[in-house]
Amino acid sequence: MLLAASLLLKALALPLLARIAWLDFTTQKISNRDVVLLLCIGLGSLQFLSILLGSWWDMGLSALAGLVLFLALFPFWALRKVGAGDVKLMAVIPFVIGGTDLVVFSLLLLVFALGTALIVKNPFMLPAGAFRFYAEHLDRKGVVPFGVPISIAAICSIVFHIVSRVTGYGGIENFL
Repeated sequence: MLLAASLLLKALALPLLARIAWLDFTTQKISNRDVVLLLCIGLGSLQFLSILLGSWWDMGLSALAGLVLFLALFPFWALRKVGAGDVKLMAVIPFVIGGTDLVVFSLLLLVFALGTALIVKNPFMLPAGAFRFYAEHLDRKGVVPFGVPISIAAICSIVFHIVSRVTGYGGIENFL
């Protein structure tokens, strides 16, 4: 029952992450309300999982990863290279993903961030129309909506986690 509740909370994070990605893509803003709601969903899911396993390891690892990500990205925010919403979102994502799936998230984030940067820097790769115009606008403005690849990587990681738990695969730790 606790596993089902944990997976349900993770599933509830999916539309919220999609909303964050869309709003960051269209407005270059990530609201504090969405980030706090994502944190509450992540903490609830980790709480259920910690009670089920009888171990606080995953929650501690998530807290440590969130702190490290916040401290690592804060100087980039101070230099105006990354938005404050992106920094807060990255600090909250380990709570939503869970400590054991951070490797999957990191690899997916690398792929999606490189893809996003490539599209913004080379908008001619996109089909003609609104997206090409939008990418050229972002390139002129010097803004990359980093919340989009963060959210997409988190969505894929959560789906991987849910599928692995439902099918009994067990996650990345069995793969390594």
